[in-house]
Amino acid sequence: MIDLPLWLVAVINCVGIPLVHLFFAWSALGRPADAFDPESPWYRERKWEAGGAFYQRWFRVRSWKSKLPDGAAWFKGMGKAKLESTDSDYLQAFLVETCRGEWSHWLQLFVISGFVVWNPWPANLVIVIYAAVSNLPCIINLRHVRVRMRRVGRRSANRG
Repeated sequence: MIDLPLWLVAVINCVGIPLVHLFFAWSALGRPADAFDPESPWYRERKWEAGGAFYQRWFRVRSWKSKLPDGAAWFKGMGKAKLESTDSDYLQAFLVETCRGEWSHWLQLFVISGFVVWNPWPANLVIVIYAAVSNLPCIINLRHVRVRMRRVGRRSANRG
């Protein structure tokens, strides 16, 4: 642990945490779309996700997902609040954006959790809880949306 004066800990937390959120959201948009392949091992659907049913069953994601902010608009990214089209190119871009968002939120969660090294007990616990609460709902929603959108894409492909 790093022992810092409490005033400095407060400043680092108050300035650093929002900067971490903004930095990783901004940097995700700066990365090329091919860095976020929905079929890669990191982003592809897992069997246990059951087409998104896992997220609805365990987290009731449909009841709260509309309350999550979509930071993409702040950075001129693609909004994910609603599906604008079932065109295959649009759906592919949408899937990529869910991967981009998930990447950003995982990094935010881990980096903010790292702030524990200069926070005394119990503030370090609060930091980890904050990191989880501010990022895991977004990750859950993005995975839920992505696995459900794959089904929409398959249906559109079968009709086309």
